[in-house]
Amino acid sequence: MRPPELAEALERAARQLGAGDGIDVQLKRPQNLAHGDLATNLAMTLSGRIGRPPRDIAQALLDELDLPALHIDRAEIAGAGFINFRFSTDFLLEGLRQIAARDRDYGRQTLGAGQRVIVEFVSANPTGPLHVGHGRGAVVGDAVARLLEWTGHTVYREFYVNDTGSQIEKFVDSLEARYRQRSGAEATVPEGGYHGDYVSELARELEARDADRLSGEWGE
Repeated sequence: MRPPELAEALERAARQLGAGDGIDVQLKRPQNLAHGDLATNLAMTLSGRIGRPPRDIAQALLDELDLPALHIDRAEIAGAGFINFRFSTDFLLEGLRQIAARDRDYGRQTLGAGQRVIVEFVSANPTGPLHVGHGRGAVVGDAVARLLEWTGHTVYREFYVNDTGSQIEKFVDSLEARYRQRSGAEATVPEGGYHGDYVSELARELEARDADRLSGEWGE
């Protein structure tokens, strides 16, 4: 979080103290939030340039700031010269009101306006069972696509089903071998084929389906 108004005010204050140009104002969230909403080490970075102790610079910076106009309720000097800022309650409440007013549009950007993006995700391979990774990929992929749309991109979602090629042929040959083995025939899973238990289970289901179909035909 780097409110431009506060950063610009600190930069102007530093110039008033003789810091010149090229001032890098860093505003960060304190590790301990009890210290405030934002903190800066500007006074310490200016010490060598101005030739004064950091805590003296920190106080001089605060003297130059119009804290109420910047929605700052309290500013404190800590440690070697850090300045901790705490926003006023009214400022925070106004922020919440803006969030509520914009609802789902809060934070929306148009950085990707006019850009087209293809997001490929899931693309499950039918030669093996689905697993939790496929489900996770679906969630992550959809979230990425939605975020891109939210930032103005035109998104095309792609799901590829790899149902052709050498791996599918090996899967079919593996399933046929397991199917034939169930009837006692000599059959071997091909080299590079699929040996998982799920292939044997599919062969069992296929055999049961064929038995039901043949039974129905004879019954007619």
